[in-house]
Amino acid sequence: MNRILLIRRDNIGDLICTTPLISNLRSHYPNAEIDILVNSYNYQAVEHNPDINHVYVYTKGKHRDAGQSLLGVYWQRIKLTLTLRRKHYDLAILASGAFSRHALKLAKSAKPKAILSPAPNGEEIDDITISVPEPKQPLHEVEKTLLLLQPLGISAQTHPLTLHPDPHEQAVLRAQLYEQPWHQHVPTIGIHISSRKPSQRWSEQHFSELIQQLHQQYQVQILLFWAPGDENNPLHPGDDQKAARIMAQLNQLPILPMPTTTLRQLIAGISLCDQFICSDGGAMHIAAGLGKPLVCFFGDSCAEQWHPWGVPHVLLQPDSRDVADISVMEVLRAYQQVLHLPPPHSPANALG
Repeated sequence: MNRILLIRRDNIGDLICTTPLISNLRSHYPNAEIDILVNSYNYQAVEHNPDINHVYVYTKGKHRDAGQSLLGVYWQRIKLTLTLRRKHYDLAILASGAFSRHALKLAKSAKPKAILSPAPNGEEIDDITISVPEPKQPLHEVEKTLLLLQPLGISAQTHPLTLHPDPHEQAVLRAQLYEQPWHQHVPTIGIHISSRKPSQRWSEQHFSELIQQLHQQYQVQILLFWAPGDENNPLHPGDDQKAARIMAQLNQLPILPMPTTTLRQLIAGISLCDQFICSDGGAMHIAAGLGKPLVCFFGDSCAEQWHPWGVPHVLLQPDSRDVADISVMEVLRAYQQVLHLPPPHSPANALG
């Protein structure tokens, strides 16, 4: 097994959850060329992964840059396909917990000697050389991807997630923070206020109350993360207004804004935090990949499959499956629990 191509074309968290599979492959095949094909949306999550030889990037039509034509996107994909074919891969792995027809199409275009994939539901596909059945019991996404190693005779080890910040981006953000009232030796909590899914969105009033109480009770400083953009943008709504209102309400507290326009910036920013509080999503998996203790909110998503992997965390998911029903006091207790801190004040004192 001299050349292996991994394919993961989904979201940021999905790709980060694939890194234990990559670590296991590298341990078993220390001298193999292990490459990965990802998309322009998620590739920065693996660009510094030491277990990968080459990161190949393609652009989905919906992710193309302003001014970039759809024809140009497809032309670049054709050139990339020819590059991959010249590598003569021994194996392509559809590195996901579930079968993806789009990923299979990408694998076939590279013309590897064999394709390893999760089994499609009730369907036989001749192009798949080795298929791994869907597990009967519920598993985490990391565990699902590790099942793909069984046909290769690899006894998977439960490696942590692997994520490395870009050193230059990290240095730039640290320098920017030093220009503000940020102190390296004061505990820093990262709080991410954005989420794509409505059921995962906590209100700005809750965030404001939480930040106030965290500072009052634990003397911490806050890095406030959000997805930049106008909240009224129908295609890519952001949280500029929400962040501005939170900052205005708490302008006497040590809160430092951290809007991140790139995944590289987000990874570097979270790396500067000591703990992290957020909803389920890419930022949560980034924090887990960086080894940060977490408090996370789960709305209408599967906690069993997507909870933070390999780090101390407290997961809050109300029966309603809407994070709006999580109270500030619950989050304070969760923060205390995950770090073994003294308990917060009673609700009357904490929120009075």
